[in-house]
Amino acid sequence: MIPAPYRDRLDVLLARGTRTLLGLAGPPGSGKSTLAQALRDHAGERAVVLPMDGYHLSNAELARQGRADRKGAEDTFDSAGFVHLLKRLRRQAAGETVYAPLFVRELEEAIAGSIAIATDIPLIIAEGNYLLLDQGPWAQVRPLLDEVWYVEVDPALRVQRLVARHVQFGRSHADAEAWVKRSDEANAALIETTRGRADRVFRWD
Repeated sequence: MIPAPYRDRLDVLLARGTRTLLGLAGPPGSGKSTLAQALRDHAGERAVVLPMDGYHLSNAELARQGRADRKGAEDTFDSAGFVHLLKRLRRQAAGETVYAPLFVRELEEAIAGSIAIATDIPLIIAEGNYLLLDQGPWAQVRPLLDEVWYVEVDPALRVQRLVARHVQFGRSHADAEAWVKRSDEANAALIETTRGRADRVFRWD
């Protein structure tokens, strides 16, 4: 599944002898999670996947802030918390386990303490929409990552995937299309402006 140049690059990162933080950025529906899992499968026990989505604000907090209809936008995450986690992983003490949250789509909420990251894990694959965004706390993310790949796919296919995902998790087809057009695509337009900050571009064919 992983083209040879990217598989070879992953092997180089794994052979560095020090912890490496690899970022996978890109718009919603571009296949970041799929690529992250494929890289994790190749690396085996030497890698762990760290989804940025674990830092979604809760539905209750989004409702309190009046942002529930914008869930997924850059200001609907605890971006400073995500930065803090990356800094912890950079200075992780020997024998320490760092726990990260995981976003569960069936619940539409993040669950704390779901991803255990041991000190001896040499590769952390962080994936998320806003890893390359140069504003607010997000601007601190890129310097904390050793390398970032921008993940993209045919836009029409990406939209189809997003609509199907929303339908799978409870929206009607009409509501799913409306959400993608109003919310996901607005976020995608912002994320696409960050493409030039990536070290490599991975395109699904």
